[in-house]
Amino acid sequence: MGINFIYMTAGNKEEAKKIGAALVAAKLAACVNILDNMNSIYMWEGELQDDAEVVLIAKTTEACVPQLIEKVKSLHSYDCPCIVSLPVLGGHKPFLDWIGEEVKA
Repeated sequence: MGINFIYMTAGNKEEAKKIGAALVAAKLAACVNILDNMNSIYMWEGELQDDAEVVLIAKTTEACVPQLIEKVKSLHSYDCPCIVSLPVLGGHKPFLDWIGEEVKA
């Protein structure tokens, strides 16, 4: 069973909490961390942007990544949300096993 962390951003804490709660309630993530007060500088539609954002990190299984992405896209306010899947190559086995137990296959 592969474990993945999904890195995402949201426009504000309320949106991040809504997305995080929906992912955990749907058993698409075992846990979602929300890190507030992040600043993003990026180009969008030819203009330099400097925005406050919120980071979400969801813990899930590799098998659930496609469903998780679709769920986030359905709840997100951005036209092109940042949703990146990062495979976990190792770690504390009981914790990784817990993720697998909490997430639906």
